[in-house]
Amino acid sequence: MDSAATQEAPELAVRCLLDNVQGLVDALSCIRWKKQQDAICELSEHGMVITVEEWTCLQARVYFRKELFREYQYQAGVRPRFGVSLALLIDCLHTFTSSTGTTALELCYPGPDMQLLLKLIDANNSCINAEIRTRIPESIPREYIIDDEGNLPISFAVKSAALKEVIDDLEWPGSNITITLSPAPPGVSFRGEGHGDLQIDLPYDTQQDLFIAFQCNRHVSHRYKYKFLRATTSQIPNSILKDNRGSKVTIGSTGLLKVQHLISVRPTHAQQHHYMDPSQVHARVSYIEFYVMPDEDDNNEGTQ
Repeated sequence: MDSAATQEAPELAVRCLLDNVQGLVDALSCIRWKKQQDAICELSEHGMVITVEEWTCLQARVYFRKELFREYQYQAGVRPRFGVSLALLIDCLHTFTSSTGTTALELCYPGPDMQLLLKLIDANNSCINAEIRTRIPESIPREYIIDDEGNLPISFAVKSAALKEVIDDLEWPGSNITITLSPAPPGVSFRGEGHGDLQIDLPYDTQQDLFIAFQCNRHVSHRYKYKFLRATTSQIPNSILKDNRGSKVTIGSTGLLKVQHLISVRPTHAQQHHYMDPSQVHARVSYIEFYVMPDEDDNNEGTQ
């Protein structure tokens, strides 16, 4: 029995070593807007992508590229894809955050029963093992594309803390939030309607220090459910807010909203000498993307 089971055990598709486990925990925490969420993890030669969805209204993805790992060995013919509890994955990874430093966490997939295997041997030669049960996904995550109909994409970028503060302030009116971008005068406005009305204006001319970038050549206005908009920033850890590369908001021609956060994944002290090359430092960035569909009752003018 044991010999047969060993022979039938699947070959490892991915084996990788991760130094900064906290960086992965922070990234995954950004997309956990509910206690119970199912995530789909896809592994490829480029790295790891974790996706969560809520109906067809909201999708979030974490891109953890292979450059963020100390070692990344990929030998699968077909890209492995498996489902896992997001809360369980975060909680399990969190148990390893205090132990990593001079040692790296080993992640392997698949195990004998298609588990995600985690292993760490610390400086005291103590070994910590964990197995996370996975499942076969019932569906493939939808691929969202920002359609600009040949025009320049409508977008702006600000510090993540500033974007979070604006969206948090709109919790009072709640319900529906209208986002408007205008080229003249250039700026962004957020208007909440529900229990009351609240409008927050961010004029580009007078608050250029707030903006990292602003690109708008036509009027755009769309409405979104507050609970979905709030999910794009509500769980960003404080460590990311204090040291971040900003957040970019893009609106497609159909009203599809894309919010992208860039998170620096700092090397541990044991890694510092490996990342003196500026190109390597730039590579240590995790991308987090949210896609929010406009409200079904969105009767705004859209673009002009």
